Amino acid sequence: MEITYRRFVPSEADDLVGFLTADRWPFHGAAVVGPDQARRWIADGRYCGDGNRAFWITRGDDTLGLIRLMDLGDETPVFDLRIGSPYRGLGVGSRALTWLTGYLFTEFPSIRRIEGTTRQDNVAMRRTFRRCGYVKEAHYREGWPTADGTVHNAVGYAILRRDWLTGTATAPEWNDEDAWA
Repeated sequence: MEITYRRFVPSEADDLVGFLTADRWPFHGAAVVGPDQARRWIADGRYCGDGNRAFWITRGDDTLGLIRLMDLGDETPVFDLRIGSPYRGLGVGSRALTWLTGYLFTEFPSIRRIEGTTRQDNVAMRRTFRRCGYVKEAHYREGWPTADGTVHNAVGYAILRRDWLTGTATAPEWNDEDAWA
């Protein structure tokens, strides 16, 4: 059965609270989301508000995950991708990242690049970024604090519109400090 992407609407707030609270999100700031926190996020417009959109990832009647797009008024939006634990490791993340990349570059002509960040130890997401044409651009030492006080390293990836259009991956110029040292 085909995976589809359906835009979240505010009348689905209870469904979103149920989705966020029913699973563990080990590579997010809070691995466990409580109902009050989820409702605050919804009320704050994180999923449907100025510069933000969310999409359900579905297959038939099953909800596989959620895509949250942020900073849609900028030339470089970012996103949050949550795949439900029964569907992790099945390629849903790669399909969702490919879809959201095409959606953003098609729907928003002013977007030049899309960025995503994950924890250094989230190997599955790092592989997904690379598989989908994203290039590692940054390593943030102790850049990802979690609710329990642990601080992890984070890694930033991005895709350029021109690379998406041509199917290439342009690597950053890592050794540029010699030019001005």
